Amino acid sequence: MKRTVLFGALTIAGLAASAASAATLDDVKARGTLNCGVTTGLVGFAAPDANGVWTGFDVGVCRAVAAAIFGDPTAVEFVPTTGQTRFTALASGEIDLLARNTTWTFSRDTDLKFEFVGVNYYDGQGFMVPKALGVSSAKDLDGATVCIQTGTTTELNLADFFRTNNISYEPVPIETNAEAQQQYLAGACDVYTTDASGLASTRATFEAPDEHVLLPEIISKEPLGPLVRHGDSDWGDIARWTLNALISAEELGVTSANVEELSAAATDNPEVNRLLGTEGELGAMIGLEADWAKNAIMAGGNYGELFEKNIGENTPIGLARGLNAMWTEGGLIYSPPFR
Repeated sequence: MKRTVLFGALTIAGLAASAASAATLDDVKARGTLNCGVTTGLVGFAAPDANGVWTGFDVGVCRAVAAAIFGDPTAVEFVPTTGQTRFTALASGEIDLLARNTTWTFSRDTDLKFEFVGVNYYDGQGFMVPKALGVSSAKDLDGATVCIQTGTTTELNLADFFRTNNISYEPVPIETNAEAQQQYLAGACDVYTTDASGLASTRATFEAPDEHVLLPEIISKEPLGPLVRHGDSDWGDIARWTLNALISAEELGVTSANVEELSAAATDNPEVNRLLGTEGELGAMIGLEADWAKNAIMAGGNYGELFEKNIGENTPIGLARGLNAMWTEGGLIYSPPFR
């Protein structure tokens, strides 16, 4: 088993080194589209609507990057990936960017040779159970069957939690969120565990969401964010600063509704001017047009707009900002300066 894991890690790292040897931006421009890896379907984060159009919080990041490059948020191909296939897809060059509720960890950064370009959602692993189970704490789950996505940090966290609390469980391995939902509702497992945001998203799709509860325990830190391959820092800069542009836009009061007006003429705020390209040469520094950030913001709004529209308290997902509030509002969302 150790040899298999080591071989898999080395294979992914080797693919990443090979795929990153070329300039990714040049490849994307030549192709005319951004290939963005997303989940196979998680409502609010990434899922196709009735017309097959991908929408969601992570999808918004993909569209913002496409808009920054091409001035067109639709110039993106969405590639569904599972917990098992996402890293190979990125390492091999099948996708240019992975924006798929993926946790930033030491080994993924160093051993698998990926570069996380920021955090777009601070999360933690939780547990969902049917109310009828009569459980009020994860510590009462001794002997439970647990649906768990393979190839994720969730597997390791689950094992650590049950071992620490000297209780046992029987894993029910699943590949996708859709499979987990099916198995959980069919009673194949007593518990579904994943990121708390994913549990809220899944529960929102149930016919009777009130019959299911999220237990109070959050057993891990899960900083989720987009990532690229090691070896192409210029491409990493584009992804990183596009995400930062959305964050800074919220802090500076730049929205999808006023960005055109603010960029039509210089404002009295120099950072807004630099962000929108009416002052300075920030776009040229990363190989993009002066209005790259303006286009990214127009694609779906600033960070706060994306959050509220897709997963916020007024959506069926119903997530409060919490740790994902702006740093000025007591949260952790923060961008370095645009200067």
